[in-house]
Amino acid sequence: MSDISLVRPNSNHQHAFLEAVQASKSLHSGWVRPPQTPAEFDSYVVKYSSTNHLAYLIIQGSSLVGVANFSEIVLGNFCSSYLGYYVFDPFSGTGSMKRGLIQAISRVFLKHGLNRVEANIQPENLRSIGLVRSLGFRREGFSERYLKIDGKWKDHERWAVHQKEWVYSGAA
Repeated sequence: MSDISLVRPNSNHQHAFLEAVQASKSLHSGWVRPPQTPAEFDSYVVKYSSTNHLAYLIIQGSSLVGVANFSEIVLGNFCSSYLGYYVFDPFSGTGSMKRGLIQAISRVFLKHGLNRVEANIQPENLRSIGLVRSLGFRREGFSERYLKIDGKWKDHERWAVHQKEWVYSGAA
């Protein structure tokens, strides 16, 4: 049995989440900007409770490991989503995030019926690229000035995995 669990974020998680974000600022700087205030967290919970967004907090024991966000979920003939994720200190490099992502991705394939999950990653973020590569994602392309992060347009590589290629399907 895995020591990792997934929970949907709600207002009860606000304090722990914002503390984890504050403790991980140097880890996230330049890569991602998670919600940093109570109002931003509340907006995050509302957004990721809608039909085309899904979020999981990754928990180990009673500690918040990280977040897996599935955004712009489109069903019908597309059945696809974008994956955004980030880890919190002190869990970077421990394997806990990978175990959480295995569960989250397995869940969106098996429970939510998605066919494809895409992750867009800055080319300099070698740890994140290594993580998705270890999960079976393959590089599909490069997008110049793809996302605005901290006020700057950043290039990203597109990485994706399809449900039929997913080798961790028993993990959910």
